[in-house]
Amino acid sequence: MKQKIKLGVVCLTRTTFEYKTAQEMYNKTKEDLKKIENTEWEIIEETVIEINEAEATAKKLSSANVDAVVVISGTFHLGHLILYFQKIIEKPILLWAYNELPYDGGKIRLNSVCGLNLNASNLYKSGVNDFYYTIGDKIDEDWVDAIRIKTALKNARLGILGSRAHGFFNMAVDELNNFRESGVIIDYYRIDEVFKQNSENTVKHEEEHIKEVYDTASVTAEQVNKVANLSLSLKEFMDRENLTGLAVRCWPEFAANYGVAPCAAMSNLQAEDYLLSCEGDIQGLMSMLAHKAIGAQTPFLADLSQVNLEEDYSLMWHCGVAPSNLWDGKCQISLDTYFAGGRGVTADFVMKEGNVNIMRIDTALGKTRIFMQEGKAEYMEKLLRGTYAKVRFEKHMTEVLDLLIYNGIAHHVSLVYGRYANIFRILGRIMNWEVIE
Repeated sequence: MKQKIKLGVVCLTRTTFEYKTAQEMYNKTKEDLKKIENTEWEIIEETVIEINEAEATAKKLSSANVDAVVVISGTFHLGHLILYFQKIIEKPILLWAYNELPYDGGKIRLNSVCGLNLNASNLYKSGVNDFYYTIGDKIDEDWVDAIRIKTALKNARLGILGSRAHGFFNMAVDELNNFRESGVIIDYYRIDEVFKQNSENTVKHEEEHIKEVYDTASVTAEQVNKVANLSLSLKEFMDRENLTGLAVRCWPEFAANYGVAPCAAMSNLQAEDYLLSCEGDIQGLMSMLAHKAIGAQTPFLADLSQVNLEEDYSLMWHCGVAPSNLWDGKCQISLDTYFAGGRGVTADFVMKEGNVNIMRIDTALGKTRIFMQEGKAEYMEKLLRGTYAKVRFEKHMTEVLDLLIYNGIAHHVSLVYGRYANIFRILGRIMNWEVIE
């Protein structure tokens, strides 16, 4: 389900053009907007013509605490109007112009695009450049989804269990700069807060669920018990702390002190729509949250692990943490103990085929960037342990590597099925983040 948001909408007109026709078009627009999923609308019913009307409606939208504002140029209009909306509301703006109507007696009837141009120029020259524009009869829903991401980040409550993984300096974040740019506040918790023992009955029920999903022949009964218990503990912990997502320092303490690594438990929980990132990676978690906000199901925090430059593909792998519902349905889905001296209980399966988007929100040298690529996951035999997909990107593998390596992007990306590139281009503009693709 997409992130719920609240948007304001207003239509600007001028009596020297066909403002009554614009009102009729706006009435149809209002009905169309109400059909967009998980979006609440604060609608200014009548078109705004005069400066005093703009000031009053801007105050109304501001008091409604909207996440962003859609400003339609129904016709050409006064340049003051957009400045009042920006001054009073101070939220991202979509500038929208209708298509021009057929000429009637040689006269331009709306001049809507010119009104949009006026608004854009006034905003830009006043130092505001996070606006986006569209022209046509329908709203740009990619912009709506970009606002969902911005809202999801601002409203998120994210936690770190432990810290980043040992030596993963590139996963560290400047927390206050991260808050300034995204609104995300990060809370820290001790790892042993999830080392609790749950009731025997609830653990047994969770064990049965795990055995229904995974082949457990390669692990011991005790290890299945620990995976089930940890699944319940993580779930209860996240629910109790009201966490949107949790970054987990998954090694070395879990295997050493709890008895199993959390990979299999995380695979299990993520299929239930819990957001969990490996190795204490907060910006990886933010990337997963961004994908979830636009309706992408169960993100997988992956390493771009292996590349074949001749055959032009990459193996998107991690040690066994992908959500179990991403299984290809063909290979055997199982649990294994191939690392951490036999205590690294992981999920093992090949992921399904289909179009994929990989993306990471990543900060370096004081600048936040969005790295993304799109491609296709292809069929692959189960040749490795862990969870993985064979992906062929739209760009050649060498180009993808050049972008990744020479821009210092951290080695985790959020992978989801579907195509979302344009949404992240718009998000980059709204957030003033560079887009690397």
